[in-house]
Amino acid sequence: MGFYDLTVERANGEQVSMADMKGKVVLVVNTATGCGFTPHYKDLEAIYEKFHEKGLEIIDVPCNQFAGQTPGDDKEITEFCQLHYNTKFEQMKKADVNGETAIELFKYLKSQKGFTGFGKGPAALAMSVMLKKIDKDYKNNAEIKWNFTKFLIDRQGNVVERFEPTISMKEVEKAVASIM
Repeated sequence: MGFYDLTVERANGEQVSMADMKGKVVLVVNTATGCGFTPHYKDLEAIYEKFHEKGLEIIDVPCNQFAGQTPGDDKEITEFCQLHYNTKFEQMKKADVNGETAIELFKYLKSQKGFTGFGKGPAALAMSVMLKKIDKDYKNNAEIKWNFTKFLIDRQGNVVERFEPTISMKEVEKAVASIM
């Protein structure tokens, strides 16, 4: 099974086939509306506007598995994103990204790119301290650690990079630009 064999559900229940993304660069991200990283929406929208016409798609999967930071329903999530961040990329149906109820898309992405660390700096240190309390073995598993983990997929459907939420959005943009 590969990236193009997967689907994800839109908020209205329709399935989006990743096969429709063939030949495009895709950024898949699990999001939250009430997280300290929620301002990433601003940068995601800027990246989307800069590269969409060149073939970038963003697959935004809201998730409530991290401290209940996405309590709203799908309509409320979309309204929040459009009102506060003027997002034009589509939010998918709220879904789980970890555990037995995780959607297949995230199971696949995690199997392709595991956790490699939070990087350096205060946010990285804070995430490490917090995660040690939640999962003492967090460094040794591929599970999504928090909201706004991003996966970059190239035009051939290869998962080329995983970005933890503590990684600079400038680095994310640079990586997207490098494969456009």
